[in-house]
Amino acid sequence: MIKAIKGAKDLFYEGITPWHELEETVRNVFENFNYSEIRTPVFEETRLFSRSIGEETDIVSKEMYTFTDKSGLSITLRPEMTASVVRAFIEHSLGKKFNLNKLYYISPMFRQERPQAGRLRQFHQFGAEAIGSGSPVLDVEMIILANEILQTLGLKNLSVKINSLGTPAERENYREILREYLKPNFTNLSETSKIRFEKNVLRIFDSKDERDQAIVEEAPKLLDYLGEESLSLFEEVKTLLKEAGVKFEIDSKLVRGLDYYTHTTFEIISGSVGSQNALCGGGRYDLLAEQLGGTATPGVGFAAGMERILLACKNEGIELGKQGNVKLYIIRLEKELKNKAFELALFFRKKGIKTELDYLNRSVKAQMREANRISAEYALILGGEEFQRNEVVLKNMTDGSQQNVSLANPEVVLTKISK
Repeated sequence: MIKAIKGAKDLFYEGITPWHELEETVRNVFENFNYSEIRTPVFEETRLFSRSIGEETDIVSKEMYTFTDKSGLSITLRPEMTASVVRAFIEHSLGKKFNLNKLYYISPMFRQERPQAGRLRQFHQFGAEAIGSGSPVLDVEMIILANEILQTLGLKNLSVKINSLGTPAERENYREILREYLKPNFTNLSETSKIRFEKNVLRIFDSKDERDQAIVEEAPKLLDYLGEESLSLFEEVKTLLKEAGVKFEIDSKLVRGLDYYTHTTFEIISGSVGSQNALCGGGRYDLLAEQLGGTATPGVGFAAGMERILLACKNEGIELGKQGNVKLYIIRLEKELKNKAFELALFFRKKGIKTELDYLNRSVKAQMREANRISAEYALILGGEEFQRNEVVLKNMTDGSQQNVSLANPEVVLTKISK
């Protein structure tokens, strides 16, 4: 038997309905904030991600699905969306169409990580990007957008964490300070953190290893090494969040895993999903457009993991996507009436009534069992003496009551089942 690739998942029946409600909630909130949807190809040139995310990040060095196509071009299934959105922004000169482009997406991503709860190799994210303004108001809007979606879903066990990464120059200066602090304890670091020490020292803060966490507990804070302008921007973000009534905490270890971030970074954490507890995260990336060959253009955005959000909802007892029952099940008493049953089903479906009928030539008893199994609210029984009088029997499946209705005017059935 050929099975789904490890880390990829089939969704169907009751498993898909929570996704529908999540997606609808996401779209509604984004559109209320006047964001427009963008869809980009699921694969891009590999250099787009290596240039934007960073050669030394775990994503680029270990996790990307990369292959060479028939033309010899190195192609990668996208591991994240911001680089693709900025590439589209540059390629289609969107900055000339609008001074500020506010875009959102709901898309699959691909990373060859170790599959675990809330983390798959094909996973799904929604997110937003606002490109064209360096205003801290947009940084705060991103945090509010993400928070609004999560709260609309009913999630409560949430906390907002923020930090500032300052400018690249400030961050580079801090990297050397951090390395000096870590040197005396280098031999006690985990093997992963020893590699990160040279390649991407800030990522040591992301380590889940208890030894690493103990070592960085008293490490110098990046915020203490930021310049006046960076600190001023961060203060404005904090002030705006307070004015908006958003509770937050400053997390000096929040560095994010992508190289393109500058200034504001944030995550929203759930206490309901275990150790992999970040439901979403993002920040400002004012240098990314220029890095990818475009004109220098400030931007800010975030991405949220949909599988992890659905897991948090499940763990908090939030039932999403409760599917509506079939309103009407058409039962035919004689097999020769199957075409008439199909005709009636089409009539009611076109009127917006969720309708089902038998396609398997089952007995009347089996059809009635099926109507009960799918919790149909009404059964329309077609055939027998009633059909000879041009009538059908309408049965209420809840209380068992039934009545005859003229087949000449099926609109009457609509009136009765819509009460």
